[in-house]
Amino acid sequence: MTTIEAPAPPKRKFTLYRGDPGMWSWALHRITGVTIFFFLFVHVLDTALVRVSPDTYDQAIETYKNPLVALMEMGLVICVLFHALNGVRVILVDFWAKGPKYQTVMLWVILTLVALLAIPAIGRMFFYLFTEH
Repeated sequence: MTTIEAPAPPKRKFTLYRGDPGMWSWALHRITGVTIFFFLFVHVLDTALVRVSPDTYDQAIETYKNPLVALMEMGLVICVLFHALNGVRVILVDFWAKGPKYQTVMLWVILTLVALLAIPAIGRMFFYLFTEH
């Protein structure tokens, strides 16, 4: 009995999972969604403190006035921009007949838009970080 050797799997450019841009945008979309949800959850909780104890609310807000939280806010800006624009891309891929064909191009356009919109926003946040404190 002779055995036939199976053909070698095709070599891919990337080695992690599929590694294509669609996989990375899928993962980033979920990560940014969870990040935004966590922020909204904390925001609702700390705002609810106003009714329970205004002093506790003031203390909570005071803890947010540090550079680490400012950096987290800058990350949140990037998360919101990417999540919103990538959501539009997902809608186009799903409902536009040519969407799947142009999904990688649309991803690069979205990443460019995120950078172009985030840079001035984060620059302004850095300005306030260094001038307000």
